[in-house]
Amino acid sequence: MQYNLYTQILSRASDRDAPCIRTADGRVYTYGDVDTLSARFANVLRSRGVVIGDRVAVQVEKSPEAIILYLACLRAGAAFLPLNPGYTTAEIEYFVDDATPHIFVCDPQKRKDLAPICESLNVAHLLTLDANGKGTLTEFAAKAETDYETAAVEATDLAAILYTSGTTGRSKGAMLTHANLASNARTLVEYWQFTESDVLLHALPIFHTHGLFVATNVVLTAGASMIFLPKFDIEEIRKNLPQATTLMGVPTFYTRLLNEEWLDRSSTDHMRLFISGSAPLLAETHKAWTARTGHHILERYGMTETNMISSNPYDGDRLPGSVGFPLPGVSVRITDPASGALLQSGEVGMIEVKGPNVFKGYWRMPDKTRADFREDGYFITGDLGQFDEGGYLSIVGRNKDLVITGGYNVYPKELEEEIDQIEGVVESAVIGVPHPDFGEGVTAVVVARKGSTLTEDSVIKALDARLAKYKLPKRVIFVEELPRNTMAKVLKNELRKTYADLYK
Repeated sequence: MQYNLYTQILSRASDRDAPCIRTADGRVYTYGDVDTLSARFANVLRSRGVVIGDRVAVQVEKSPEAIILYLACLRAGAAFLPLNPGYTTAEIEYFVDDATPHIFVCDPQKRKDLAPICESLNVAHLLTLDANGKGTLTEFAAKAETDYETAAVEATDLAAILYTSGTTGRSKGAMLTHANLASNARTLVEYWQFTESDVLLHALPIFHTHGLFVATNVVLTAGASMIFLPKFDIEEIRKNLPQATTLMGVPTFYTRLLNEEWLDRSSTDHMRLFISGSAPLLAETHKAWTARTGHHILERYGMTETNMISSNPYDGDRLPGSVGFPLPGVSVRITDPASGALLQSGEVGMIEVKGPNVFKGYWRMPDKTRADFREDGYFITGDLGQFDEGGYLSIVGRNKDLVITGGYNVYPKELEEEIDQIEGVVESAVIGVPHPDFGEGVTAVVVARKGSTLTEDSVIKALDARLAKYKLPKRVIFVEELPRNTMAKVLKNELRKTYADLYK
């Protein structure tokens, strides 16, 4: 059997002339173009000594050629290592030192700064690729052969290494195999009913599992096509939405679109599916989207180490605030964070997952890998959640975000949901910071609507009748916006640092 992900995800593309990637400026790459150019790129990699198992680090802007480079790495049997274009030179030095890539591909403008790092850390070759698909990589590819025999790899061979965000401690490289990514792509195509007729409006970054694996792999596996936007831009979304059938986004996409007067049923009635992930979608946003467009956003749950774990159903109720059911072939359980004992429906505990989607382990971190897996093979996600009686999974928050105040556990999401219902609140984040009497003080950081008359006392008073006293925030801090990473997740670690001395 051919386990190479490239062979598997393009197996349904029977028509080489069918469009695969369309750009905002009108360029069209057919499946034949993608196959040919990925062969040229793979030949460039091989001519520079890349063998099965080598790492290829890539820090470039989003472009069709960047996706095709990812496919070329698969064909060559190399592990694709995407890096955020926003990383500094110092940050890149850590990743290169840790991953020891054979080749580094960067933006031409960064070559001068990165060359010394690559030389000192023994990177064999430094190539370039810009947002327009130009650079030494494509120059060499223009002279390369158009035939390439895709490498025969094992199911457990690495397809990619994605580094986690590293909000605590140093970033960890999650090792994802060909089998991990192939199984998840096939499952999502079937679960979300993607076909070759679908056109995905792709406005996500491609250095993250959402834009790279969920969006791209699903499209390629289905033989569908995607409109490739460099980034999320309201006007580009408006212009290209009529040609699309599906949109995958982070919650920020949907909250920003809801501010647009043109968004209504007539502008979205042709759409088949709106999907949200990478960060929690507020129930308020879910309901507002339905009221405006008639569509129910499908929220799903996944992480770098596992790809997608669960999803609200395609056919069936999509519950606001829920991430649905475990995907077919994926097992999810809730356990006591301290003892590991299995918990029942309705009880909050650690989310653990097992299945073909779960990663191989952390690159060069065997101790961390062992610590994060149970003896029976379940991966400990670090997320807290619960199942309801209907089998729907809800995420309560990260285990590290749990607030323990006066010996009581406070789950931030429960409090955030209550705060977000208060008139005048846009959104909130609840954290625990050191407190001399309670160990941790429950602290609410709130974004209020412009012109709101909300005060610290009014927020606490509104919560007083709805929550136990120990859950009430000791302080309410108002800010203009919450700090977020590139995938719209609130950086609670930054908030904890900012307000570490609040109760001193």
